[in-house]
Amino acid sequence: MGGTIAYARSRFVTELPVECRYTTSHFWLREEAAGVWRIGLTQLATWLLGDLVEFGFSLGAGAALAVGQEIGWVEGLKALTTIHSVAEGELLDTGEEIRSNITLIGSEPYTRGWLYRVRGRPASHCIDVHGYIEVLDVAIEEIVRSRQDECGGDCAS
Repeated sequence: MGGTIAYARSRFVTELPVECRYTTSHFWLREEAAGVWRIGLTQLATWLLGDLVEFGFSLGAGAALAVGQEIGWVEGLKALTTIHSVAEGELLDTGEEIRSNITLIGSEPYTRGWLYRVRGRPASHCIDVHGYIEVLDVAIEEIVRSRQDECGGDCAS
């Protein structure tokens, strides 16, 4: 199964790869070989961070990973976020292309902008694309509501 599902709500638009698994913390995982998972931030995560300016990892290739373990960070103009492992196993490497072009994390999040690869198993709480669409609906609604609260209901969503 391949392809994407178009998603649009309020001012947020994305194409979600069907073959990926997702987390409620807005990471995606794609199995590229048996037991090898490529992992990155979803388009919503990068949208919320704003223009990305810096990132770093606290672990190197060969490190053992546990689900939920803090392994790095990404800084955008709007926010700073911690990168947590969404898989258990061995850290294989981090995204080579993003070292020289951090904008790929936001511009091509599901292809060239991946963060890290793991040999092991994804977190048990990962969901399919349809489950993630439900998560997006709730997240976008909360963002719209929060922005309306901030401007007293006198702003466009």
